[in-house]
Amino acid sequence: MRTYEQDAETLQPPWPFTGREEELELVRGSSAAGRPGIVVTGPAGHGKTRLITEAVRGTEHALVTGTPEAQGLPFAAFAHLLPDTVSLHHAVRTLSGVRLLVVDDAHLLDEASAALVHQLAVHGRTRLVVAAVDGVPAPAAVSRLWTGELLPRLALGPLPCEDVARLLGAAGLEPLTVRRLHRMCRGDLRLLRDLVAALGPAGRLHPVAGTEERAWRGALPVTAAVRERLAPVLDRSHPGERDVLERLAFAEPLPLPLDDLEPAALDALETLEADGLVHVDDDTGDVALAHPLHGPALRATTGRLRARRLSGAPVPYGPALEAERRLLLRCMEQLDVRPAPAPVGEWLVAEGAYLPAGYAAVRARFARLRGELRDAAAWAREGLRQAPGHAACLAELRLAQGEVGDGSGDDAFGRYDAVRLGAPERVLGRLPAGSVFARHAEALARGDGAGLDRVAEELEERGFLLFAAEARAQAVRAHRDPRAARVSRTRAVALARRCQGARTPALAGLVLGELTARQRQIVALAASGLSNREIAERLTLSVRTVGNHLYSAYSRLGTGDRGALPWLVDSPERASA
Repeated sequence: MRTYEQDAETLQPPWPFTGREEELELVRGSSAAGRPGIVVTGPAGHGKTRLITEAVRGTEHALVTGTPEAQGLPFAAFAHLLPDTVSLHHAVRTLSGVRLLVVDDAHLLDEASAALVHQLAVHGRTRLVVAAVDGVPAPAAVSRLWTGELLPRLALGPLPCEDVARLLGAAGLEPLTVRRLHRMCRGDLRLLRDLVAALGPAGRLHPVAGTEERAWRGALPVTAAVRERLAPVLDRSHPGERDVLERLAFAEPLPLPLDDLEPAALDALETLEADGLVHVDDDTGDVALAHPLHGPALRATTGRLRARRLSGAPVPYGPALEAERRLLLRCMEQLDVRPAPAPVGEWLVAEGAYLPAGYAAVRARFARLRGELRDAAAWAREGLRQAPGHAACLAELRLAQGEVGDGSGDDAFGRYDAVRLGAPERVLGRLPAGSVFARHAEALARGDGAGLDRVAEELEERGFLLFAAEARAQAVRAHRDPRAARVSRTRAVALARRCQGARTPALAGLVLGELTARQRQIVALAASGLSNREIAERLTLSVRTVGNHLYSAYSRLGTGDRGALPWLVDSPERASA
């Protein structure tokens, strides 16, 4: 059976495939022999097509794609697979030999093609991998694939920020720029790619001192993709609605003064809320634009004179920044670093304004405790822009770059470093009584693997991802049951991957001791980025032998993900040992 492709360009990869390991395995498993297939749904641009492309790569399959231009033509999507004139019954029989059928943009299928896909699912001889966009009309025969439980459904969420950061790593973008792009695009990878491509030629990327990274500050480049994405906002025909949108855009991140609005403007605001373009906070009553891309786009497309009038006098952001600083300090005092709302600092950084160094140091510490080490370094550098010698920012920059204290600090976090270094006996009784830090010290001192796992769960719940990864790694060494150790190891790796390349003593050489000398050597080379063929050439082995060693190592390490290897080894440079 040959592979038929209606339009090879629709599946050409624009960027390296990144993240989605669990979803990839799910799609691969669902399209394997003996399985009926799967439907992958999600908003436009979330990477459904790319995920399916990776899942079926190397397998024999037929591809059909729905298009808006052909929705009125019967069996248009299957034109390359069927005779010119065919009935539904004949079409099902003709395609009975296709073992794997990929249906892209199924929401755009003509009714006859949709019915054919449904009948193939009913007959069950053809495995189907179907992609459809959420929130748009689709033929009933398509939606019945999952509502009728013919096929399982995978609802694809946005790519997590840590995976977006990996995706943009080759572009050399600094972390606060990555987060800004991730926040604006909300998982729309096509829009993300368009913005990244536009920033360089537009001269919006500037080098970050002391690094090889570049930062985006200032206005949004309004590309064709941005205009298309924001047509419902930028093309509002009612002048009152556009006026309200622009006033909100220039009021961000402050609440809109509703008392100043005329009745007509309030009517327009109600219409915009009904259309899903503005959001009203249930707790505060504040009104905000519904999408984080709306404000920058409206500000970038507003005329200079009107922008000057809407901007008004400079807003005193000091009190708002101080409120955010106190909020973050209070969270840290309560040993809870789950995400906390602090939009004013983010907005000022995006605009290229200077941040008070004291505020930046607190933001850096909060990010570091969450395991967001590159973010922490970026916040510290923002503070150093205004105050180059600021002691707290310099200290946070050093800590974000991998330093761990010796456990002699005066506060809970300083003393807790002794636990992270594996010396809990030094601080037993000195950590806050009953706290998760104290329980971590006690479990580690006892060598209690299960207790360390429980501590790790609470640390993760409280937002301490790096500390949770370290507790899991310590549990690996404490467990006597190999199965429990493998579970802890797998979870330690998953958490460490979310910590922006963290390398700490607790994570170093996590499990290499369980491997043979040859396996350790091959794993270290694989972790450094070498392919199986390159490893084979360096070690004078066959590619098959390298593959077998890696397979055995994966079984012992509790992972099948090559991308996780750097978190499992002490240092890729060990390959030469």
